Amino acid sequence: MSDEAARSAPVADAEGLADAVQRARLAGVAAIDTEFVWERTYFPRLGLVQLAWPEGQRPGEVGVALLDIPALEDLAPLAALLEDASVEKVLHDAAQDLTILRRAVGAEPRRIFDTQRAAGFVGYSSTISLQDLLRETVGVEIGKGEQRTDWLRRPLSPAQLDYAETDVRHLPEIRRRLMESAQLQGRAAWLVEEMQRYDDPAMFVDADPMSQHERVKVGSRLSAEQRAILRELAAWRDGEARRQDRPRRQVVSDDALAEVARRMPGDAGALARTGVPDGAMRRYADDLLAAVHRGRAVPPDERPYKAPPGPDEERLNVRTLLLQSLLAGRGARQGVDPGLVATKADLRALVEAGPDAEPDEHSLLRGWRRAFIGYDLLALLDSRASVMLDGDDGWPRFRALDG
Repeated sequence: MSDEAARSAPVADAEGLADAVQRARLAGVAAIDTEFVWERTYFPRLGLVQLAWPEGQRPGEVGVALLDIPALEDLAPLAALLEDASVEKVLHDAAQDLTILRRAVGAEPRRIFDTQRAAGFVGYSSTISLQDLLRETVGVEIGKGEQRTDWLRRPLSPAQLDYAETDVRHLPEIRRRLMESAQLQGRAAWLVEEMQRYDDPAMFVDADPMSQHERVKVGSRLSAEQRAILRELAAWRDGEARRQDRPRRQVVSDDALAEVARRMPGDAGALARTGVPDGAMRRYADDLLAAVHRGRAVPPDERPYKAPPGPDEERLNVRTLLLQSLLAGRGARQGVDPGLVATKADLRALVEAGPDAEPDEHSLLRGWRRAFIGYDLLALLDSRASVMLDGDDGWPRFRALDG
C-alpha cells in the first residue's frame, strides 16, 4: 500500500482489513494507534485505528493502513491480531489504547511493546509524549492541531489522515532504537519483563464503581459519614452514566455530589436546597436521596475515613521521603525514570510493611525492580542498616548489618 493510498483511502471494507492485518502478521511487528471521540459518551468511540508494519529491507520502511472503524462491520481480524502472541504490537502509552480496543473488538491483548514505558529505561521520561519521543529518536516533528478534531465525522480531511499516519508510521523504528539502547545498557531483559504487565487481563478491568468517590474533589473536609454518602452517590452516578452512555459530569456534577454529601439531605426539599440543578432534581431526586440513605446506613467501621496526621503518620512520611530520595538519586545516576520504578504509594506501602515485607505483595521486591533498588530499599528500612559507599557508580548503597 503506497503512502498516498493510505492517506487518501482509509480501509473501509472487509477485504482491505484482512489484507492489512495479514501484512502486519507476516511482518511479526504491528504498530497500532487509535483516534477516538470521548466528549459526549461514557465510553470512547473509535473513529480510526492506524496500523504500521516493517516492510522492505531498510530500517524505517513501513506499510501503513488507516482503518475506518465506523465503516467496518466485523473487526474479528483486528481482534485476532491483538491476541496473536507471535506478533509484537507496538503502541505509545499503551494502556488507554488497549482498553479502548479491547472493548471495541472483544480481544485480550497479548505481547505488547509500549514505547512510552520503554523510554523510561534508557534516559527518557516514562511519561514522554509521542511528539517529544518522535523528535528525540527519529527527528520527526508532528503538530497537535488534529488531536481534538471530530474523528467520527466523514469524510476525514487530508490533514487528519496525514496526522493519523504520522502518529503510527515511525513507531516500529522508535521501538527498534529503544530496544537497541536497552541492549547496550544491559537492560533489555528488564524491558521485556516490564512489557509482560500488558498480558494481564486484570489491567483492563473497569474501575470499581465504589471507588469513584476518590475522583470527586470535595474542597473542604468531610466526615466519615459524609464520605460514605459520597461513595454511594458517586457509585450511583457511575452506573447511571454507563447506562445512558453519557459522561458522568452530564448526569450530576462533582460539585453537586460533594454538596449533597456535605449536607446529607433527608427529603426532596432539603435536596433542592443543596443546589442540585432543576433538571437533575426532576430526573434523579429519588435516586440521590436513596444514595444518601444508603450512605448513612453504612456501619461506622465500614465508612471510608482519612485519619488526621499524627506522630505515626509523620514518621511514615519521613521514611517514605527517604526512600524517594534514594530512588531519585539512583534513577538520575543510571538513567532510569524513578516514576517507572515505583509510585509514592508503592514506596509508602513498603514503608508500612517494613523490612519484613513479602515480595508477593510488593512489586518493588520482584524482578528487575528488586535488582535495581528493591534490596537496598528494604535494607534502608531495617533499623540496623548502615550506609556504605560500595557501588561502582559512587552512589550510596544500604546494607543491613548482622546481629
